[in-house]
Amino acid sequence: MESPPSDREQLRKTMIAARRQLPPGQVQEWSARIVERLLGQFPAPPGDCIAFCWPIHHEPDIRAALEAWQARGATGALPVVTAPAQPLAFRPWTRDTPLEPDRYGIPTPVAGPWVQPDVLLLPLNAFDDAGFRLGYGGGFFDRTLAALAPRPLSIGVGFELNRVASIGPAAHDQPLDWICTEAGLTRINRPA
Repeated sequence: MESPPSDREQLRKTMIAARRQLPPGQVQEWSARIVERLLGQFPAPPGDCIAFCWPIHHEPDIRAALEAWQARGATGALPVVTAPAQPLAFRPWTRDTPLEPDRYGIPTPVAGPWVQPDVLLLPLNAFDDAGFRLGYGGGFFDRTLAALAPRPLSIGVGFELNRVASIGPAAHDQPLDWICTEAGLTRINRPA
């Protein structure tokens, strides 16, 4: 007998469905606002290597921010799933980098050196004011943030419609340093 979905699984499905119902023009408009906010807060590259996620399922498209930071000397990077239940690895990305769909259908660089990000921009299926995010359920980013030393600056990027009172964080969930939406950019005050 299959167990019923957890509240987090249901929240994930509901939040992804809400975002996927956005008209493409709205996604573009809100994505442009997010890019403006990121570049307004971090006009200079916030690190030497800035990793982001290729936008899927109507996630914010922040490639314009990456290209602006690259023009100022930063290296862009995309995550690569190397094995199930392991931290992510990262390869450099530019507009000209050849990409192929990974096992999840996400465009990924298949060649190039491994790099360690100084900044990690993460998608938000759901998020709360404590800086916790709900991803797609694989735990890749939580494992990655826990494993990288030094830990990169983590910035959650999403739309306000995915803000919730609490995601119901689990012990393994890693809080973010910043949350950026079309409505603003917020520094998360985490306990030391």
